[in-house]
Amino acid sequence: MPLIKPLPGLRPAPNRAENVAAPPYDVVSTSEARAMVDGRPWSFLHISRPEVDLPKGTDPYAPEVYAKARENLELMIAEGILLRDPAPHYYVYRLTMGSHVQTGLVAAASVAAYDAERIKKHEFTRPVKEDDRVRQIDALNAQTGPVFLVYPSTAAIDQTLATVSAGAPEVDITAVDGVRHELWSVADPATIAALTAAFDALDALYVADGHHRSAAASRVAAARRADNPGHTGEEAYNYFLAVVFPHNQMQILAYNRLVRDLHGLDTAEFLARVAVPFRVEPSAEPVTPARCAEFGMYLEGAWYRLTLDEARIPWDDPVARLDVSLLQDNLIEPILGIVDPRRDDRIDFVGGIRGLEGLTRRVDSGEMRVAFSLYPTRMPDLMAVADAGEVMPPKSTWFEPKLADGLVSHVLD
Repeated sequence: MPLIKPLPGLRPAPNRAENVAAPPYDVVSTSEARAMVDGRPWSFLHISRPEVDLPKGTDPYAPEVYAKARENLELMIAEGILLRDPAPHYYVYRLTMGSHVQTGLVAAASVAAYDAERIKKHEFTRPVKEDDRVRQIDALNAQTGPVFLVYPSTAAIDQTLATVSAGAPEVDITAVDGVRHELWSVADPATIAALTAAFDALDALYVADGHHRSAAASRVAAARRADNPGHTGEEAYNYFLAVVFPHNQMQILAYNRLVRDLHGLDTAEFLARVAVPFRVEPSAEPVTPARCAEFGMYLEGAWYRLTLDEARIPWDDPVARLDVSLLQDNLIEPILGIVDPRRDDRIDFVGGIRGLEGLTRRVDSGEMRVAFSLYPTRMPDLMAVADAGEVMPPKSTWFEPKLADGLVSHVLD
């Protein structure tokens, strides 16, 4: 069974992509989605966030929500808004955000490879979110939200993607957030075979984003395999929708931290304790860390640059040497008393795209007492954690730009 294979994608009809494409379901709230679909009857949010078409207050996990998703998908197919390619294709997908460009491949990724950890994970999943994706896939008989995968950059693959994308794209749209989305289909049998073989030669792929979607796809495949006495392994449910990008084109932004109080310390006591593991330097400017083990701290209207004593960095531990771990293990837990950042409501997280203003505003308002800016996790560090079979700390990575929903879906029949 190959690591990836082409799929007969369900896609917007020509000139319909701009009407259909939508942000991923999990980056917008229900209220935001309701506003986004106003005047946009063919937005994919009607499928990925179908509660927008039900009364306000509807439980997003209610059975009628999944039924509405199915109804909306069938309507968009019946009206010719979405069309399925007659034969399996790969699709080259390019994202452009300002000066940042990344080019990857839309494919069906092997569930068996995922189960065997050849497609490697680095996060825990939450049962309620995983169950939601299982019900969504079953209701639609399709996977509509791609899993964001990464492959170690390989010249043969990179060059093929560059060659395909040198021509005019079939889809070229710019979303409201300014991100440009381009798509090329790959129908040539020789190119398809070459890409399949080149990916199959790789040791592993890595889940960057979409742990709940990939885990749900594995569960759906297991259930359908058990219910199918004629199972062959070639069925569409044995694969999940993915977009695979080279590791060296990824853009990971910092995932910064905010804490509500100083754990009973006054300002002087707190700063004195921080100065034991860190060199603390006042800064006249907001601090965007320039390297690993460097942090910004915003407290009482002032910025500080914190530099961790290098003797405290466990270089041989792929998890403990991450900047999010260094801050947690040397300050947030021992000084601020937050042992479990997954569950402690004294800590909050701000994705790097919101900038440092997202930190200062909440501290200045009095909602939070102190904020920390971090150096972004690097892709090789994420891959090292996954290779070690370990799990990243919560809120370690913020990938930008985000994939669009609706440009390619994977039907499971």
